[in-house]
Amino acid sequence: MTRSFVVLGGTGDLTGRLLLPSLAQLYDSGVLPEGSGLLAVAREEWDDDAYRGWARDRLAAHADELPAGSRDRLLDRLHYVRGDVTDPADLRAALDRVDGEPVVYLALPHTLFRPALTALAEIGLPEGSRLVVEKPFGADGADARALNELLHRLLPEEAVFRVDHFLAKQTVLNILGLRFANRVFEPIWNAAHIERVDIVADETLGLEGRAGYYDRAGALRDMVQNHLLQLLAIVAMEPPLTVDASSLPARKADVLRAVRPPDDARTGSVRGRYTAGTAGGRALPDYADEDGVDPARQTETHAELTVTVDNWRWAGVPFRLRSGKALGADRQEIVIRFRPVPHLPFLDAEPEPDVLRLSLSPDAIALEVNLNGAGDPFDLEREVLTAELAPHDLPAYGLLLRELLDGDTTLSISDVEAEESWRIVEPLLAAWAAGDVPLLDYPAGSAGPEA
Repeated sequence: MTRSFVVLGGTGDLTGRLLLPSLAQLYDSGVLPEGSGLLAVAREEWDDDAYRGWARDRLAAHADELPAGSRDRLLDRLHYVRGDVTDPADLRAALDRVDGEPVVYLALPHTLFRPALTALAEIGLPEGSRLVVEKPFGADGADARALNELLHRLLPEEAVFRVDHFLAKQTVLNILGLRFANRVFEPIWNAAHIERVDIVADETLGLEGRAGYYDRAGALRDMVQNHLLQLLAIVAMEPPLTVDASSLPARKADVLRAVRPPDDARTGSVRGRYTAGTAGGRALPDYADEDGVDPARQTETHAELTVTVDNWRWAGVPFRLRSGKALGADRQEIVIRFRPVPHLPFLDAEPEPDVLRLSLSPDAIALEVNLNGAGDPFDLEREVLTAELAPHDLPAYGLLLRELLDGDTTLSISDVEAEESWRIVEPLLAAWAAGDVPLLDYPAGSAGPEA
């Protein structure tokens, strides 16, 4: 079956930066059938030629490593229709232009999800359609539940894809193999042997012109509620019966149900906002002075919290989740810190416990261990055993699109997961909005708020 994408929000940043380059990559790898195309729906007064010109510039900026022929094949199959994504009549006119079973992709700000889905529910979708929703899935728990109700009116759950590209990262997928295909790690993957887990997504980038979305979301909604909680679920879940859509999402949902937010937001969370400084070699202004920012919103650009997983495997182990913008270094990693050995026969030695680092960018696995020194055989030295992972044949976003075309929801977030993620962060959102946790300043290019 040849499928075409109907992209609501076809002129947005996500479409130009991620979706179009990934589709071009699918053409280049031979995954996307030749008859597949893309119909963009947006408000600009454009025609096909104008849209293709815009898309050509985006592909040149974000997919210049692809052969020109692959990019041109996609450009030839792009079409554009002006329309209001919340207007049922406009959506019906767009869908009437697509033959077969469409993939309707909501590349929209989360504030437009509900009105767009309401309009789609009014007109209905052809049998066999698939629907893709980007993150964040709603603005809070009530919104997520309402969105799920709308989605279930439109399509069965197995035809709904709540995408999170972090789940398709090489290292994240390798956690499954590391744990469940090796005798070494799974027996010690529990509270008896692991002292703490840190899940970190720091970046040197600042706002990058995304105030329209980010200033209404903030770091907690943008990164922690979806990406980092999904990583926690992968790290902490019980062994699935099989690594497929029938088992993996259910095991992740079990973990999220067991996550307990900080008992006290004042001691269990930190929020911050960057001020002027230099990050990633570029001078950045105060976040409050960035174009499109409303300082009165008190939007955080740094979020940190510590949660626990109240089940047999993880009781008492703190999981620290942290993400921030305009920091001194890019860092995406999961750090598993093991407990010290019960008795150390080396006199006067105070070695660090073993640490397993799962780096998401670049994809690598490193094990920090203590070994006998090269000089005195009874001295201990720290050694790092590193494995750099060969890349997938497709980048994370391309892999998600391939799974979507195959109808495989293994890497999709289930309805239960989406709602449980909001349950975890809502107490913090409420405490932060009430001012119970101070908004701390940190200079761009620093290590973050001092707390």
